[in-house]
Amino acid sequence: MTNKMNGAEAMVKMLEAQGVQHIFGLCGDTTLPFYDAMYKLDHKMTHVLTRDERCATYMADAYSRVTGRPGVCEGPSGGGATYILPGLIEASESSYAVLGITTDISVASYGKYPLTEVDQEALMRPLTKWNTVIKRADHIPRMVRKAFRAMTTGRSGAAHLGLPYDIQYDAVDPSDIWADQQLTSYPAYRQAPAPGAAEAAVDAILSAKKPLIVCGGGVVIAGAMEELDRLATRLDIPVATSISGQGSLAETHPNCVGVVGSNGGTDETWEAMANADLVVFMGARAGSTTTSRWEAPSAKTRVVHFDNDPMVIGANYEVEVGVVGDLKLSLEQVNAVLDKRDQGADTFGGAAAVADIKKRKFEIFNKLAQSGEAPIRPERVIDAMMKVLPVDATVISDPGTSCPYFSAYYQLPQSGRHFITNRAHGALGYSLSAALGAWYGRPSSKVVAMMGDGSFGFTCGELETVCRSRAPITYIVFSNSNYGWIKASQYADTDARYYNVDFNRTDQAAVAAAYGVKSWRVENPDDLERVLKEAIEHDGPTLIDVVTQPLEEANAPVRRWMG
Repeated sequence: MTNKMNGAEAMVKMLEAQGVQHIFGLCGDTTLPFYDAMYKLDHKMTHVLTRDERCATYMADAYSRVTGRPGVCEGPSGGGATYILPGLIEASESSYAVLGITTDISVASYGKYPLTEVDQEALMRPLTKWNTVIKRADHIPRMVRKAFRAMTTGRSGAAHLGLPYDIQYDAVDPSDIWADQQLTSYPAYRQAPAPGAAEAAVDAILSAKKPLIVCGGGVVIAGAMEELDRLATRLDIPVATSISGQGSLAETHPNCVGVVGSNGGTDETWEAMANADLVVFMGARAGSTTTSRWEAPSAKTRVVHFDNDPMVIGANYEVEVGVVGDLKLSLEQVNAVLDKRDQGADTFGGAAAVADIKKRKFEIFNKLAQSGEAPIRPERVIDAMMKVLPVDATVISDPGTSCPYFSAYYQLPQSGRHFITNRAHGALGYSLSAALGAWYGRPSSKVVAMMGDGSFGFTCGELETVCRSRAPITYIVFSNSNYGWIKASQYADTDARYYNVDFNRTDQAAVAAAYGVKSWRVENPDDLERVLKEAIEHDGPTLIDVVTQPLEEANAPVRRWMG
């Protein structure tokens, strides 16, 4: 390292020191010194040029979810800063570590009405776990370290750094370029629960007759899947998940009920929530979707809550036992307590109850999945995916048409983060670009992204980035030429008074082909499995435009629409 270094170079070297391998972003006037530093310096990072700052942030988000390392995105001042917002709030609310870097106008021009001036620090404050606009070049190293410390410790989340144009040229002492290697992945500096908390939780669970574990995304973030498996198996407790919690157990596991709640849950899985006399929330916030707007657990149901964020415990339910700490360490302690008591299996009969629930749920699904109807039923698409996708595939979905069907019926064969969807804020257009971040993060896994045709229209320009990256991603578009979720809600809530939810039918396959994606349009259900197999096996990007049944005509696993 030379004895001379400017602010832009210091930012590049600090990111490298923090273990960053990929940066997703889009160039702008205020970014010129930063890009020049990336060009001139010797580093091992790959910069992926995107077509939209939103998409850069979605890529960083999915990258973070599959790697367990902070994802990094960047964009310029003004419009770049405002476009990067959606991904940062999604990552922060979903507890994933994403760093957004927005270059900014010069500090020297603050208050003089320069082009693209915006108070970035005020803009980002409510959306991130921590943020600052750096005012002096010599502060860059310490602020990068602070951002990584904030993102990776406690409840992980997003951070933002503003990097003004002029300080990118100011001098920085190279001796200050260092990083805490504990913060290159997360959770970092895990904290164990208070003494006695695990014992109290075990006492409560063993005193119940029909306990149910409900897992949110925190179990997978903490990497606590093996500890959960051991606990569920030894006590034979049924385990349900939120959509974000999918992967806490393999969904083929005999104790895994599957998704519960108002989205992706079914009447059959809801029985597990409604009948439980004690619910154990693990890394879940007990929010509106998982509890079907707090319908269950009821006020009379006993609740035990495990989370690394004390703010969520007791927020929605009176809690009998709260266990605050890292989920992996907490479950290790719970298992150690049971080891000491020599507590074995066959305690609660969970596997038998789960088998009955799944039998009844899949009897309904299998009839619909074999349907020869056209437009094609979404169940048939999910069934074809289960038959064709490799066991270690990574599947990403927008929160629209595809998400509840996948979450309800696709049986993930492995634990871990193999399904990704943006559940916190539900912006359309997420999966198309997030898929590329997932591929960069885990290129050995086949990446498949699902979306509606409404979502496709948000971010289809990013297909150019996918082709430039030569990423063998398979896209599945559920085409019904409307904003299906809203139309189905209008059907259910406003007596089918449809207003401004339909749009013209588009040939998504033709659009994708124009970008260089090998594509198919499928209208006959008998062609679906063959085409999907061909797409999965192709060595480049592929897209299947499936003309599907509209949601308002369907048996979608969304509780407010069912029955």
